[in-house]
Amino acid sequence: MNTIASVTLPDSVKRPRYDRHRLQSRIVHFGFGAFHRAHQALLTDRVLNQQGGDWGICEISLFSGDKLMSDLRAQDHLYTVLEKGADGNQAYLIGAVKECLNAKLDGMEAIVEKFCEPQVAIVSLTITEKGYCIDPATGKLDTRNERIVHDLENPHQPHSAPGLLVEALHRRRERGLAPFTVLSCDNIPDNGHVVRHAVLGMAQKRSPELAQWIGEHVTFPATMVDRIVPAATPESLAEIADALGVEDPCAISAEPFIQWVIEDNFVAGRPAWETAGVQLVEDVQPWEQMKLRMLNGSHSFLAYLGYLAGYQHISDCMQDARFRQAARQLMLKEQAPTLRITGVDLTAYADSLIARFSNPALKHRTWQIAMDGSQKLPQRMLESIRWHLQHGGDWSLLALGVAGWMRYVSGVDEQGDAIDVRDPLSEKIRGLVENSPQENRVEALLSLQEIFGADLPQNPIFVHSLKAAWQSLSRNGAKEAVARLAGR
Repeated sequence: MNTIASVTLPDSVKRPRYDRHRLQSRIVHFGFGAFHRAHQALLTDRVLNQQGGDWGICEISLFSGDKLMSDLRAQDHLYTVLEKGADGNQAYLIGAVKECLNAKLDGMEAIVEKFCEPQVAIVSLTITEKGYCIDPATGKLDTRNERIVHDLENPHQPHSAPGLLVEALHRRRERGLAPFTVLSCDNIPDNGHVVRHAVLGMAQKRSPELAQWIGEHVTFPATMVDRIVPAATPESLAEIADALGVEDPCAISAEPFIQWVIEDNFVAGRPAWETAGVQLVEDVQPWEQMKLRMLNGSHSFLAYLGYLAGYQHISDCMQDARFRQAARQLMLKEQAPTLRITGVDLTAYADSLIARFSNPALKHRTWQIAMDGSQKLPQRMLESIRWHLQHGGDWSLLALGVAGWMRYVSGVDEQGDAIDVRDPLSEKIRGLVENSPQENRVEALLSLQEIFGADLPQNPIFVHSLKAAWQSLSRNGAKEAVARLAGR
């Protein structure tokens, strides 16, 4: 069977210009998902294209991805990223991946041992919030998580990411090998602290001495990542196959924009990512806060209300002048005042986001962005609402966004059709929805302390505003509810 490694690709496809035989697995990465393929791996490939070197990546997947990994091996670990702009597309053949391992294909022991190879300097992760096994109520390791329970009972045969990292660091310490840097690339607040708490929490349960060694010798830099990368679809894969002249089951499409801000704190070296435009800084938090609230917050607003209004893609929402106006207004009037960042033109940033959302070539589904809302609402909207409750100011659109989430997870759209709600708390949410009439839905869902904490449900201004937004959605529908607030 022909693959991208065995055929002559069109001249328009940009290819690796470096010697791939020199690559070593110096980076081991958890989670060969769409975002990683179009972001960290692509930026590492750009560094290699500029200056060569041996910074190769070993991709790891634990309990899924065996088909994807088999496909990747069949094409010599090459894959394609198609950058889709409003004015045309550009295909890149990415060669930074050296090898891959999958628990089903290769076994967990082979994966643990890969982390123990002397040349491994960085372990990076894109495993979503769920993969860190953190209790959202405490911010610490969730010792009731079934995989954590297993790993504490079977520390040498881990099933979780924290368990695997701790076992690998334990073996490296026992063998006199240097530690590695643990680099979270997930779009979650304080991701460096999140993974540090997960790893140290697991290590402390195993051995205080091991936990002390990790705390003293391993670094956990924070990062901010930004690129719109829709999930692969049969249509997007067919479009890429047409551009290449051959199928690539590992291919992914993305927007041209890309940003990565990293706390420069690596114990065993790193690629010269700055040569590919990566920003190495001392403090990532202001950048992360700006992105989570202005970009991700407005994305979630558009996802829930756009889906309810019948818009399949974010770019479809942007064709509606009121949705477009509301998104920009949300960014500048309700999110921007809550930020700590300095030296950035937030109006220009908001305008760039509106342009990116409007890209007609990028089919980013509202349903995809709406997933896992219970994990996203706190940092994208609720923290901003808390700021407004303390400092004053209008947060009507934020209230409508939260009410939109409540309408969405109620499981039926405005046409009476079922919504496929995907969320870690979906069973709990479903129970609350089934046992509450429409008029009591807001109070029912506010009982989810994992999302709203103990403070917001006790704040009468918050509850009143949320009920008013819910009633506006119920009476008028999403399009009209957005229109009534746009331009205020």
